[in-house]
Amino acid sequence: MTPVHFAFSSTFLLGLTGLAFHRTHLLSALLCLEGMMLSLFIALSLWTLQLDSTSFSTSPMLLLAFSACEASAGLALLVATARTHGSDRLQNLNLLQC
Repeated sequence: MTPVHFAFSSTFLLGLTGLAFHRTHLLSALLCLEGMMLSLFIALSLWTLQLDSTSFSTSPMLLLAFSACEASAGLALLVATARTHGSDRLQNLNLLQC
């Protein structure tokens, strides 16, 4: 395993660990998801550069576009949750009370 591969794997796993164990606030969960998507974007970009292939050159930009859409939807949910429930704590969200 190369050091670059180890760095991106550990970055992704740290984001996944943060998402799994520190789910107290919606904002921290969204930041962990963004960190995971950023590590995937950089890894996919470097993989495309290492292959010197033009057929995979649009994949990182497509992933970045989906990441931006995911971030905007997450922020919209964060604002809606903060307006209706008063905070972004995930323990306060109960789908059975809707």
